[in-house]
Amino acid sequence: MPPTLASLVQHSALKLTVRAGEERLDVPVRWAHASELADPVPYMEGGELLLITALKLDVEKPDAMRRYVKRLVGAGVVGLGFAVGVHYEDVPKALVDAAEKEGLPLLEVPRRTPFLAISKAVSAAIAADQYRAVTAGFAAQRELTKQALSAGPEGVLTALASQVDGWSALYDASGAVVAAAPEWAGRRAARLTADVERLRERAAPASSVVGGKVEAGDEDGDGDDGGGVAGGGAGGTDRDGGADGAGEDRVELHSLGTGRRARAALAVGTAAALGTAERYAVHSAIALLTLTTERSRSLYAAEQRIGVAVLRMLLAGEPDHARAVAGDLYGELLDAPYRMILAEAAPTARGRSGAGAAAAAEAWAEGGADLLGALAEVAEAAAARSGEAVLVVPDGERLVVLAADRGAVVSSCAQYAEALGAGMAGTAGTTGGAGSAGGVRGAAEQGVDEDGLVVGLSAPAGPIAAASAYKQAEQALSVARRRGRVLVEHEELAAGSVVPLLADDAVRAFADGLLRALYEHDATGRGDLVASLRAWLSRHGQWDAAAADLGVHRHTLRYRMRRVEEILGRSLDDPDVRMELWLALKAMAVAGE
Repeated sequence: MPPTLASLVQHSALKLTVRAGEERLDVPVRWAHASELADPVPYMEGGELLLITALKLDVEKPDAMRRYVKRLVGAGVVGLGFAVGVHYEDVPKALVDAAEKEGLPLLEVPRRTPFLAISKAVSAAIAADQYRAVTAGFAAQRELTKQALSAGPEGVLTALASQVDGWSALYDASGAVVAAAPEWAGRRAARLTADVERLRERAAPASSVVGGKVEAGDEDGDGDDGGGVAGGGAGGTDRDGGADGAGEDRVELHSLGTGRRARAALAVGTAAALGTAERYAVHSAIALLTLTTERSRSLYAAEQRIGVAVLRMLLAGEPDHARAVAGDLYGELLDAPYRMILAEAAPTARGRSGAGAAAAAEAWAEGGADLLGALAEVAEAAAARSGEAVLVVPDGERLVVLAADRGAVVSSCAQYAEALGAGMAGTAGTTGGAGSAGGVRGAAEQGVDEDGLVVGLSAPAGPIAAASAYKQAEQALSVARRRGRVLVEHEELAAGSVVPLLADDAVRAFADGLLRALYEHDATGRGDLVASLRAWLSRHGQWDAAAADLGVHRHTLRYRMRRVEEILGRSLDDPDVRMELWLALKAMAVAGE
C-alpha cells in the first residue's frame, strides 16, 4: 500500500500531531512538498502533502485562510503540514478552523522535525510500495507461467483472476468466449462480444475499458495516457453473475496477437482500477496468452505449405499420398465425407484492396481484415471450438476450405455468408454447431454487396472425388456470382431451373444475335414473327393450337414459320435449331425484352 497521512502520523520519528481532518487520514500521499508561496496551486499535481512555515501567509486572518485552504483542496492537496516554533509557536486558529471547515487534514510539525525528514519518509514508503508491487508482479509472473505450462490458457485465466481479485475471460478470433475464470464470469464475458468486435477493428495491439469508472488519462487501461477508447456498452454484474446493477465492474479488453489483426482478446474485470502489481500480472498474462494462442509465422507458413500440398494431391487424384502428407494435421478430415467451400471476393472488393497472389498471401499471413481472411477466421475458430480438422488454403484471389460434412465449420461458414447477405457480418461465426449446411438455403436468398463475398459449396464427397468436389464448388460459385447471391450450394443447381442461368451476358448476346433479324423484321410492321415463333415452339409445333393462341388462321402461321426459316437460314425441322431458338426466346424474356 502507498503511504497515507495516517502512516506518517504513526511514524515514531516524525512526531506529527493531527489538528484537523482526522477522519480523512487514510488518503494516500503521492509526495511531500514544501512551499512558502502565497498561492502554490499552479505547481500542484494532486495527492501532495504540502509543508509550510507561513512565512508569507496571513494565517491569522480567517477570510484569507478560508480562501487559501479552499484553493488547496480544489487542487487535490491531501494534507497540510504546519511547522511550529519557526514563525509561530502554535498553529493559528484561523488556519485550524479553515481546515476543519474544508475537511483538509492539518498536521502540526514540531520544530525538531525537519521537512526533509518527512519528504524522506514519504519517498521511502513509496519506494517500498513500488518494490512490493514489483516483487508481487514477478511472483505473479512465475505463477502465471507455471499455470501456462501445466494447464494452458484456462490455468492462466484462473491465476490471473486470483491475482487481480476479479475475473478474466479469453475470446477467439470470432469474438466468442473460449474460457473464463471463475466459472460464473462466462455469462458476464459473453455480454462484451460487441466490444471485442470493435476492439478487433483497431490495429493490434489495442486495448479499451468498458463499464466502471475510467480513470482520467488512462482510458486504454494500461496505466499510461495512451490512445485507447472507453466503451460504454457493457453493464456490470455482481459476483454471482446476476443482473446489471450499481455495483458495475470495470473491464479492460486487450487484443492478443502479433499481426495487423488480433486473433484473440483478453477481458479482465475488477471492482476498481488496477494497481501496479495487478498491472504486472495482466501484462504477463497478455504475453503468455499470446504465446499460447498465436502460432509463429514460420509454423503457420509451414502448415500452409502442407495444406497446399495436400489439396494439390487430392485434386490430382492421389488421396493416399495426400493422407500420408497430411498426417495428424489433416488426416482425420480425409477419412470421412467432406465439403469443398470455394470463396471469392466480389470484383470491386478485389480491385479496391489490390489483391493479387502476393497481396492475398500477405493479407493471409497478416490476418488482414479482408473478407476472405474473415471467412478463414470463422472456419478456423469453429474448428477450434468443435475439435474438427479443417483445411484452409488461400488460392490467389480465392479461398479454399475443406471441412467435414455436417460439421461445425460448414455450418459456421454458412451462417457467416448469411450474415453477409443480411449486412451483419460482424455478428457471424460467433456460434456454430454440428449439422448440415444449415443456413445455406437462407444465405442463398441474400443479395451480394458490391464489395461482398461469393461462396460456392460442393456436395458431400470423399478423398477420391476431390476434383469433382472442387468443380462442383466452382460451378456453384459461378452461379452465385451471376445471380448476385452470397452463397450457392451445388445440390441446389440440380433441384432448380435452368432458366435463371440464361441471365448470363454471354447467353443474352447469343440470343440477341440469333433473333435480331426477326426483331428487325417485326419492327417494320410486316408481321409478328417473334410471337408466332414463341407460340409455335410452346405448342411443340402443333399448328392449330398455336394458331388459336395467336388468333390467326393456321395457314397464316405456316407462312410465318416459312419466313422465319428464310430469314434465319435454318430449318425448324432440326430439333437442335428449335432448342436454340427456344432458349434464345427464354433468355430475352429473362432480360425483359
